[in-house]
Amino acid sequence: MNLNHNEKLMYIIKQLHGLLETDDISQQRKSQDRLGNIYAANKNFSFSELFVNNIHCEWTSYIHDSSDSSLILYCHGGGYMTGSSLYARGITTKLAQYSKLPVLTFDYRLAPEHPYPAALEDALKVWNHLISSGYHAKDIIISGDSAGGNLALALTLYLKEHEQSLPKYLLLFSPWTNLCQEEQSYTDKSIVDPILTREYLYKASSAYIANEHATSPYISPINADLHDFPPVYIQVGENEILLNDSIKLHEKLLACNVSSHIKIFPHMWHVFQLSPFKTAKDAIKTLFASLDL
Repeated sequence: MNLNHNEKLMYIIKQLHGLLETDDISQQRKSQDRLGNIYAANKNFSFSELFVNNIHCEWTSYIHDSSDSSLILYCHGGGYMTGSSLYARGITTKLAQYSKLPVLTFDYRLAPEHPYPAALEDALKVWNHLISSGYHAKDIIISGDSAGGNLALALTLYLKEHEQSLPKYLLLFSPWTNLCQEEQSYTDKSIVDPILTREYLYKASSAYIANEHATSPYISPINADLHDFPPVYIQVGENEILLNDSIKLHEKLLACNVSSHIKIFPHMWHVFQLSPFKTAKDAIKTLFASLDL
């Protein structure tokens, strides 16, 4: 088998990702948590628990954190079926380090036990807790990866439609914006994507949607009216089947007169920013270098 450098890299990533995959969702959740807990030994960061209406949350702070009034609210990914604040540490630590802001992530209820709108309800509870605690919406950045990117968009849409103040920015990593399974990249990128498959996305979307309609703007934000959204920054890998989700979101944001910026990373995979290597760190470092914090 003769593989070029990119093909070898995708093969390695696929094998590593396979170590976490299992049909047993409970076991997969535990495996992800064990991986994320590795970051607890890094003395450059502090982690502290918070409970909001029985929702477990985690603050991640860098030792050189310089802000006491601004923060990042992070929505973890995992297809709405897995993922946690522990597993998200692969990204939340980088966000904290390069933004110098504290990062709050939260363990929203997961499907299939808790389908839509459970995750959105939990996100709203955490948002409202922050506002009632004295934080201003303009000092909060909402971020998320994959399904968490979907949740970040749904939360912002809810705030807009209910005439509440909106966050300063949205920072999205490989957001899942269309749960209708229609994108061409599902086919075009199926061979090179080492993380996602159409079958996995169908399973995840079916579990989350349950008896709702996939076309709902709160489930597929690509169908939402995005006018008046705050500036959005999108990062996505070239080698992932959700590539078109990001591209079409960017195009729609621009059509709605929203400031939108997209960076497509050559040869990268779904939420590569979770990985502990230089390209992932540089991606987030460069992102914050372009923001007015």
